[in-house]
Amino acid sequence: MTGVSILASELNSKRLEILNAAVPMASRVTVLWDPATGEFHLASLETVARTLNITLKIEEVRRLEDLNLAFESARAWRAQALNVLASPLLHAFRQPIIDHAMRNRLPAIYQWEESATAGGLLSFGPRRRDVFRIIVAQLDRVLKGAKPAELPVEQPTKFELVINLKTAKALGLTIPSSLLARADQVIDP
Repeated sequence: MTGVSILASELNSKRLEILNAAVPMASRVTVLWDPATGEFHLASLETVARTLNITLKIEEVRRLEDLNLAFESARAWRAQALNVLASPLLHAFRQPIIDHAMRNRLPAIYQWEESATAGGLLSFGPRRRDVFRIIVAQLDRVLKGAKPAELPVEQPTKFELVINLKTAKALGLTIPSSLLARADQVIDP
């Protein structure tokens, strides 16, 4: 087996920890989950949530229309924050998710930097260009004759935390200085 791993399951859990550091009073966190990514993401997330004394409410999103129901459910449950799990589908829906999160005043964390720069509060994950660079390098080796089965699974080694202070201000949040010091990028108002 070859390919690129973006450590989705591990980083989903790490994002919950970062969200907890940013919004420590949030004990009810809605999780947007694309079931096509597999249930294995949820087990490690539940474990981390228990250690942080956070209750999770998992909302399945299979299509754009599911977002309205997910956010209605989050509002009825009185969610205090939102963790958007790693998924190509959820990334494609990032702007509607960001818009819903802002309307519902939910501090949210996302996988890719583009979500934080588009108005999301936080993002943590590998840089997409680094992931693409690894994919292109593997493809280049295959096109030059390497057998895919002999290529190792590779993964990015750098992960970036992006904090959008404009969004924090709009939500009435103060991001702890300890988290700001860890940020690779801070978007100022």
